[in-house]
Amino acid sequence: MSGGDSQYAAERAPRSGADDAALWRRFRGVGGEDAKIGAVQRLKQTRPVPQGFTLHLADLVPPDTLRGEALMRDVWRIGMSRMTLEPGQSPWSVPMPSKHVADRLHRFAWLPDLFSQGEEGGIRARAHVDAWIEMYGSFNGFAWRTDPTAARLWHWLRCGEDLFEEGPEAARQARLACLLHQLRYLESQCDAAVDPKARWMAAVVLVAGALCFNDRPALGAALDRLDAECTAQILPDGGHVSRAPSRLLFCLLQLQALEELLTRTGIEPPGYFGKWIPRMGAMLAFFQTGDGALNPFNDGDESRPEVVEAAIARLPAPPRRFTFAPKSGFQKLQKQGLRLVLDCGEAPGLPFGDQAHAGALGFELSDGTSRIVTSCGFSAEVNIDWQAAVRRTSAHSTLILSGRDSAVFSLNEATRLLSASGPDGISAKRLEESDEIWLDAQHGGYKPAHGLLHRRRLFMAGNGRRLAGEDSLVRPISQAPAEDRKFINFEIRFHLHPTVEAVMGKDAIRLICENGAVWRFKTSHEGARLERTAYLARGVVERPEQIVIAGFADPNSDGTEPPNCVRWAFVKEPSA
Repeated sequence: MSGGDSQYAAERAPRSGADDAALWRRFRGVGGEDAKIGAVQRLKQTRPVPQGFTLHLADLVPPDTLRGEALMRDVWRIGMSRMTLEPGQSPWSVPMPSKHVADRLHRFAWLPDLFSQGEEGGIRARAHVDAWIEMYGSFNGFAWRTDPTAARLWHWLRCGEDLFEEGPEAARQARLACLLHQLRYLESQCDAAVDPKARWMAAVVLVAGALCFNDRPALGAALDRLDAECTAQILPDGGHVSRAPSRLLFCLLQLQALEELLTRTGIEPPGYFGKWIPRMGAMLAFFQTGDGALNPFNDGDESRPEVVEAAIARLPAPPRRFTFAPKSGFQKLQKQGLRLVLDCGEAPGLPFGDQAHAGALGFELSDGTSRIVTSCGFSAEVNIDWQAAVRRTSAHSTLILSGRDSAVFSLNEATRLLSASGPDGISAKRLEESDEIWLDAQHGGYKPAHGLLHRRRLFMAGNGRRLAGEDSLVRPISQAPAEDRKFINFEIRFHLHPTVEAVMGKDAIRLICENGAVWRFKTSHEGARLERTAYLARGVVERPEQIVIAGFADPNSDGTEPPNCVRWAFVKEPSA
């Protein structure tokens, strides 16, 4: 991603209400439309209110105490947006900076973090919930869309006793009534949801609701619905169909929380819990980096290390270790402290490609606890135009030909979102010999337009002090020579993590890592340069640097020689 991607021009200046609404429609599609409720649906939601909870959901996610402390200072930050309120003032009492900020606040993911701040934090948290109920508790089209409603209910249930068993009796009963009102509404709407995230969240919330209120008639149908979503969204190797590690993390934590709740209820968890949880745990460990967090592939962020560890610690056995995830489409090379994960899979089919990235053959590289090469990352907190921008191939550490994306983006008519597909012909072959690893991967995403394959070869030395690579553009023998022999521009990008300091030298680029290690980037190609890029995966838009190699490719080359063959290497300097 470079300055040329300015069509998304995020965070430059406050937008007008009309501009914000247009942006929301463009990047949220059907899922962003206000919900509607009829008189018949309202009557269905007026069943008697139970006296209270039978059990409370255990919260397995460690709180984000930094966010909790900020909220105690009345600072509300979503991505790059910041609201500073009066002491104890409700966020619902002021105009929202954007629909995106409003959407994130209505989900209440911040609620457990506020409860983590002791008695005063609990008082504020309950007051904010009560203020929400007063303003939106009967119904609100924007706040009651299926996705935020399911998320909100999950986070309310996570807070269990702190939220529903404390405070004046009238306030407790109002919270309970509003919770049940939303649960019944969600039950009536979940089957019509087109967004896979919303369907998953609805499934886990309905199971939790049935267990917390001992609604045995509803439990069977809820568990069947969750079983169907597991089959649809979890791949045989344990990866999430979105190919996003952080999505996998929270799906796993939710299954673990439900398994624990079922066990406390005295109900044997269905067999699919025992089938999927170990596989998902092994896949999560595959993506865990040396700093304990995750690789931010597709619409996934780094996630907090303590949250990743909480999920892994609850596995029934230590996770199985492997280096190739064939169904998820990732290869891992690891020697000593050096670790590389390569994206060698195609985008998932509809409806799961709506958030997929065109990052074929992009990789993440780290040395011990320090990240070196990454992508532009992703965060659900950051403005939605930034989220769209980082789906492009230029936002990944790979080769870009003629400014094109390696995947095809086309409109999903059901959701009105751009869905990624492909690239065709993506594959990877691995060879381990002695103490060294070779990886040979390629894809045909540029073949329809230019008749060229992108081939990436990687070699990792056994001592973990050298990673060598070769990117080539190859015209297959079966392909007729190009009629237009004009050379085609290409770029190879290596996005550096914000913790890396890059220094341009005469013969190499020195990369000073967070742990003090120094790496040198070298290339056979003239003109490697440093440019600013963007990084979203830590919840804000950071502006680190990227290494860019630019050139022009021969459309009829076999890829064995320059300019169609570019060699490069990362070499670790000896310790001082």
